[in-house]
Amino acid sequence: MLKTLRWPVLALVLLLAWDASHLDLWAMRQVGDASGFALREAWVTKGLIHEGGRLVSYAAMAFIVALNLWPRLLPALTRRERTWWLVTTLACLAVISLIKRASLTSCPWDLAEFGGAAQYVSHWAFGMQDGGGGHCFPSGHASAAFAYLAGGWALARAYPKAARAWLLAVVVLGVVYGLGQMVRGAHYPSHTMWTGWICWAVTVAATLHPRIAPAPGR
Repeated sequence: MLKTLRWPVLALVLLLAWDASHLDLWAMRQVGDASGFALREAWVTKGLIHEGGRLVSYAAMAFIVALNLWPRLLPALTRRERTWWLVTTLACLAVISLIKRASLTSCPWDLAEFGGAAQYVSHWAFGMQDGGGGHCFPSGHASAAFAYLAGGWALARAYPKAARAWLLAVVVLGVVYGLGQMVRGAHYPSHTMWTGWICWAVTVAATLHPRIAPAPGR
């Protein structure tokens, strides 16, 4: 167990260090100014990365559901692996959604220095409103990729090459979605990082339960 938790714990320490550095605002100032964010409505960021990313997420979820309805799609997977994959993915999406709903943190484009009305308040300042719409932390769009990390574990025993490809695709898409939302002014870098870490933590936690975890073979 300690070996399994080592990397998530190290990533958490680095993530907390990023939060403490206040580099979020610095990063946003590189892509926005008092007039807002030039790429907020650009086709690449809004149409391709944002809207297109949602479609990719819907397709991935449809695929996972289909695996549970028609096991012959990937016959070497056990029922336990298929069910675990679906439930863990849904858990990741639910956790991000619940945190986001409770958060009072507004998006960068809501800040006064970027043309909005809000003042910057750390997402660690629980209960403190910033004058904006809130509900922006963590990044919901990044969860359209990171919530699917469980596929790497579910596929590992029977389809190790596919498992590695799935994990690579999830991480790359998560980074792309995060960067796209950052340059649009929709999220700070930390919002994407926290989404990735939370989904990773939920997935790893789900592998530790002996009665529900997928079979070993990673």
